[in-house]
Amino acid sequence: MAKLASWIRRKDARNFRRVFAPHPQVEFCNAAEGEVDMSEVDALLLTGGPDVAEEFLRQPVPNPSVLEKDVDPKRDAWEFAAVEQAMQRGLPILAICKGMQLLNVALGGTLHLDIPGHKGRGMKLHDVQPLRYAPGVSLRFPKVNSSHHQAVDRIADGFVVEAWAEADDIVEQMRLTNYPYALAVQYHPERNGAYGALFGEFVAQMK
Repeated sequence: MAKLASWIRRKDARNFRRVFAPHPQVEFCNAAEGEVDMSEVDALLLTGGPDVAEEFLRQPVPNPSVLEKDVDPKRDAWEFAAVEQAMQRGLPILAICKGMQLLNVALGGTLHLDIPGHKGRGMKLHDVQPLRYAPGVSLRFPKVNSSHHQAVDRIADGFVVEAWAEADDIVEQMRLTNYPYALAVQYHPERNGAYGALFGEFVAQMK
């Protein structure tokens, strides 16, 4: 079995069980439910959730009222530590929505703390947002289900952007080039079955 470390909220667990069902060799180690020994896992999954808490951001926050009220500093502390430990071991990393933002901050980047137009009606569950892709990108989805109010601003060193929102160039997919495997997406591939290739690519990297 390949052990996958993550912090998955109860309301998201069913979605992740479904998209990983074609990969029964993957065992979830959910830090939201108990202690996870990062020395024994084979990959790291950073999932969606509330905003990164202000004390973990590496930038000024002129207006703290734009941050969501349900931030979870305990989760953030675990995830930042997990990123550091995973990267020390060269483990595969998949970062989704808040996870993409957290990974970017962990590696020295910054965030747009409040953006308009990305939490519109139907965007949470339906693939309605078209993307613009860089040449040569292998993982391509014509439209995605991207629903968020924060986004990557200054991109951390080592990332290359693979896709942007067609309407306003918000970063929707990026990959670390100076690391064995780390993919970050702003959309939510766990919410429907159209993203099997993305999860297949991630699982294939696990040892």
